[in-house]
Amino acid sequence: MGKKVIVAGHVCLDITPAFPETGKRMISEILKPGKLIETKGVSVSAGGAVANTGLAMKFFGADVRLMGKVGCDEFGEMICNILKKHGADEYMIHAGNETSSYSVVIAVPGIDRIFLHCPGTNNTFKASDIPDDILKDTVLFHFGYPSLMREMYTDNGEELVRLFKKVKESGCATSLDLAAVDPNSEAGRTDWKVILKKILPYTDFFVPSIEELCFMIDRGRFESWQERAKGGDITEVLDPEKDISPLADMCMDLGCGVLLLKCGAPGMYYRTGNADRLKGLPGKLGLDTEAWSDKVGFERSYKPDAVLSGTGAGDTSIAAFLTAMLEGGRPEECIKLAAAAGACCVSAYDALSGLKPLNELREKIGAGWEKTA
Repeated sequence: MGKKVIVAGHVCLDITPAFPETGKRMISEILKPGKLIETKGVSVSAGGAVANTGLAMKFFGADVRLMGKVGCDEFGEMICNILKKHGADEYMIHAGNETSSYSVVIAVPGIDRIFLHCPGTNNTFKASDIPDDILKDTVLFHFGYPSLMREMYTDNGEELVRLFKKVKESGCATSLDLAAVDPNSEAGRTDWKVILKKILPYTDFFVPSIEELCFMIDRGRFESWQERAKGGDITEVLDPEKDISPLADMCMDLGCGVLLLKCGAPGMYYRTGNADRLKGLPGKLGLDTEAWSDKVGFERSYKPDAVLSGTGAGDTSIAAFLTAMLEGGRPEECIKLAAAAGACCVSAYDALSGLKPLNELREKIGAGWEKTA
């Protein structure tokens, strides 16, 4: 493609047991104390934004460098060996005696995922871990999951702001993704509204999930959504105009350029800034600001061939969106490809096995790929 990209931030080892179809809709019906639960095997893959989004962008044809932090331990070695198979381990950051990050992903068919997560080396990631010289020929810098990286959210996000200022000063466009946090954890008690107020003016593409964003920016609204969902999937009870649009207003008012909100199985909401805001993006990005400015809409998901796991679906959707944007795609096409990539991803237990090249996705969309209700 020619346009160099860095995908940095959170990386871990994902360990995903394969659960059989149970027909159950509540996790409490399956995971009970003292109960032996038989699985059908296990998927072990590199996870987190660096692996999921980075490798997916590489698969889609982008020129990507992956920059996550791992320890010199067994899990770190496994992560790097997986990335090496894709020719993507060269720029990984090694952190001596620190513990590498891992997640145990409980993905029961028909039920939203549960993560058992150890942040490990992600907690010590700093702006100084990104060398200045590597930014010089980079067009886009995507950073994922600062909410799972302690240095990035303590001190009201000063290290995250320092990183994004550094990237912007080098002439790169920026992209930011979030991750869900435990409400009772240090990250969950952090005032994310303060952090977002600081960071979004430096964020050209903001691509969180709607649940993550609402939890961080409007806790009261989030709790009301939980009550309406009655223990089910929040995204299935949301109205784009009444529920999602007010949050999008907040993000645009805080200064982000392009907003993509992942709304689970129903689809994706998008909003773009005005021409003046988008003209502030680096010229080497090649964005057609007239085509991209003042867009808003909700793109429904495509029906997947199978639903095995949602692991990485949001990350790979972002990868398709950003790669198509770098190729010069209009926003409407980029959003469709993002939705298509997500539908492919859920047909496999890991983030990459179900993906199809962008041209195949375009063909399938053009052939009338059915959307969800």
